[in-house]
Amino acid sequence: MKKKQPTSVVTGAAGFLGSHLADLLLARGHKVIGIDNFITGSVNNISHLGGSPNFKFIEQDVTEFIFLEVPVHYVWHFASPASPVDYLNFPIQTLKVGSLGTHKALGLAKIKDARFLLASTSEIYGDPLVHPQTEEYWGNVNPLGPRGCYDEAKRFAEALTMAYHREHQVKTRIVRIFNTYGPRMRLNDGRVVPAFISQALKNKPVTVFGKGRQTRSFCYVSDLIEGIYRLMMSNYHLPVNIGNPTEMTMLQFAGQIIHATRSRSKIVSNRCRRMIRNNAGPTSPAREKFSVGRRKFPCTKG
Repeated sequence: MKKKQPTSVVTGAAGFLGSHLADLLLARGHKVIGIDNFITGSVNNISHLGGSPNFKFIEQDVTEFIFLEVPVHYVWHFASPASPVDYLNFPIQTLKVGSLGTHKALGLAKIKDARFLLASTSEIYGDPLVHPQTEEYWGNVNPLGPRGCYDEAKRFAEALTMAYHREHQVKTRIVRIFNTYGPRMRLNDGRVVPAFISQALKNKPVTVFGKGRQTRSFCYVSDLIEGIYRLMMSNYHLPVNIGNPTEMTMLQFAGQIIHATRSRSKIVSNRCRRMIRNNAGPTSPAREKFSVGRRKFPCTKG
């Protein structure tokens, strides 16, 4: 008997990560229903899917009721502003999609008896006092700072996801995403990878804060999406960190970017800690690296 084709709903499907997830799901044989309101997503990220018979797009704010007549097997909740530029410009929308949007996406999963995955973030750890960060660490977050809208929205979303798992037995998964880079990132989105690349390509000074000792680890987008897919297909319901465990300082990273782009740029220090639209700000973590997990998720068909 032929296996029934699964249907996946991806919120935030026109975003950087959501569009790559849609690509992978289609390649794995899923029908994909993408939902996005384009507050930060782009039509360009999904325009190549326009002719696919297995892809349907709905322009909608996911904080509103999500009504679908067709069976749904998987709900992937990726909708949210995610870059510093975006959630600083849209703090209330960020809080609403993390709360109301997550509630609506979980409600869809509940009524459809679908598996649900929340795209959370390493930012739930705030400025961590523990290094590297394991999933058991509760974090050190400033709820009143400019990044609080994003951090607390994701922390609430995780709490709501676990509540639906416990009270309604929804099959939930939570991924905490660390720094990721790859195609479809906007050069002006405020994150360190596009910021450094943009400066280097223009042969402008590559700016690090202070002495550039802040550390980050960077994961390529296809590796991240594969890990997320495997998590969804697993039976593990607690949060899981996914990223690259190898960290480097911002000074080292700036040098790597200059070398890779063959740029004539010089590395300069910007000591203004109030600037939060670039790679580090007053409430961004000084060190960010996750502990290599003990969990392994074999790739299963879904």
